[in-house]
Amino acid sequence: MSEVEKSAKAQFIGEYTKTLDDKRRVALPSKWRFLGDDSEETYLAIQATSYKAIIVMPPEKTALLREKISRISIANPNKRRALAKFLQNAQTFGCDKQGRIMLSEALLKYADISKDVCIAGNELDFEIWNPKLRAKWLAQSTAEDDTALIEEFGI
Repeated sequence: MSEVEKSAKAQFIGEYTKTLDDKRRVALPSKWRFLGDDSEETYLAIQATSYKAIIVMPPEKTALLREKISRISIANPNKRRALAKFLQNAQTFGCDKQGRIMLSEALLKYADISKDVCIAGNELDFEIWNPKLRAKWLAQSTAEDDTALIEEFGI
């Protein structure tokens, strides 16, 4: 299987605890690794808008976002301002040969990450968290709330 095919079929499932190195790099789980920075298959990292995490989208999901952005009129300053704020600290990247990604200082600061990192899959994308903040965030709902929401998915 080629690297492009591997990237297109990636499933981001599970939760992993990692450590940032001195250059702000973190190794991804081997099954989640993708092409390098010089590829057109880079990933997009953005700030989650309602909680302190970094959302990482693969090329397929980034393409859907790009399509939606292309529909924003250049004559609509309010939507363009909201988009500018949404993407101002975004970052694109690929993995290096050791499967590491390097995160920007702005994204790490937003997510309150200094050393320990939690990488959590959401099937089609993944999130990068401060492990303590993720634990608090997950504890904000009850098992009953979670069950009701999962049932809405038809699972």
